Amino acid sequence: MGTSELKIPSKNPSSDCQNSLPARACCVVVEYLSGGTLKKHLIKNYRKKLTYSNVIQIALDLSRGLSYLHSKKIVHRDVKTENMLLEHPSRTLKIADFGVARVEAQNPKDMTGETGTLGYMAPEVLDGKPYNRKCDVYSFGICLWEIYCCDMPYADLSFAEVSSAVVRHNLRPEIPRCCPSAWRMSCGGVGMRIRTGGPTWRRL
Repeated sequence: MGTSELKIPSKNPSSDCQNSLPARACCVVVEYLSGGTLKKHLIKNYRKKLTYSNVIQIALDLSRGLSYLHSKKIVHRDVKTENMLLEHPSRTLKIADFGVARVEAQNPKDMTGETGTLGYMAPEVLDGKPYNRKCDVYSFGICLWEIYCCDMPYADLSFAEVSSAVVRHNLRPEIPRCCPSAWRMSCGGVGMRIRTGGPTWRRL
């Protein structure tokens, strides 16, 4: 929409917000979610952790969102907790930041390598190899670990160490022993060890 049609409420009734906007600028209007990012929510709960029911709710919201994107052949390519926003007070999760998202290429070789955020990128993406939408499923697995642990993956490693270890030594975040078996399987067995030929969202 053009700025001539845009009405922005001002905290100062005497000021005219519209006059400060260029007349021909293009704007993207998105929903405001007052709960902030999932990353901030997890940091806030680092010590006490989330309840298991809250963990399940967040994971289901994220999986449903990614499943919908993939059903439309959209690959997000930067799935991480910083790109997830929460409603308040329901804590409903919504996926944001589609800056590097794209329609999935018919030929996996046409997908740009090394796209995304280190720590969440699938090994094949890090290594510049062909990939498809399953790279989002790998990132989803990393997010599952982060949601359960309320911690950062690979916090003690440098960027170079993470890249090398994930690609060459199959490094993955260590899953706590107290983690329920069903969650352990989704997080470690399915999500984080995914490759281009891995399972679909229907199987997950």
